[in-house]
Amino acid sequence: MTPENQKIAELRQLIARLERLSVDSHWAHRAAGLRGGLLKALEDLAAGNPAPEGLDALVTKSFQVLVQAAREIPAQEP
Repeated sequence: MTPENQKIAELRQLIARLERLSVDSHWAHRAAGLRGGLLKALEDLAAGNPAPEGLDALVTKSFQVLVQAAREIPAQEP
């Protein structure tokens, strides 16, 4: 898999995970904005254009939001 295809796959997975955040989550609003930026970057990459400036920071922030949202999920009793 080429580096471009790996980045496209990573963006698709990240977008899908951000979409699954509960609307009740404090992080859902922030996730929506990040998702929009990721979708734009995905379109650019899929069209063969170079990665937009700041994409790495956007990906990093998206992962941080997912981690914070996951911390809000209550632990299940065994």
